[in-house]
Amino acid sequence: MTLERTRRADYRRFEPIETRWSDNDVYGHVNNVVYYAWFDTAVNRMLIAEGLLDIQGGDESIGLVVETGCRYFASTAFPDAITAGIRVAKLGTCSVRYEIGLFRGDEDEAAAVGFFVHVYVDRETRRPKALGEAMRAFLTRLT
Repeated sequence: MTLERTRRADYRRFEPIETRWSDNDVYGHVNNVVYYAWFDTAVNRMLIAEGLLDIQGGDESIGLVVETGCRYFASTAFPDAITAGIRVAKLGTCSVRYEIGLFRGDEDEAAAVGFFVHVYVDRETRRPKALGEAMRAFLTRLT
């Protein structure tokens, strides 16, 4: 699936991302690997805020990233203010595909668009586990 450039209106939830001096590489822009950390940060911050992820308490199921990708349209750099737009592109029995748009400042078009797929598994057995009712209800609102 090709990732197209998106706009803010294409997303259901937004999370702020603070750039750091160390995010810049020798070319003066944010290094590509940092974008993947931003995707993970935005989604996990959202799940924690909704009470759907307890990193301290050890949930029975955990989301493992099984696929990821990113397409870049414009550079970002410290000290840009970044906003991550989040939506759910596909919701399965035990998986979810998040799509994330990264927006610089007040810009309406995404500087980068990425995705990752979480497959939820039992923490102990690592076997797929169906999404809980609360998780499914929340993720449905992001589609």
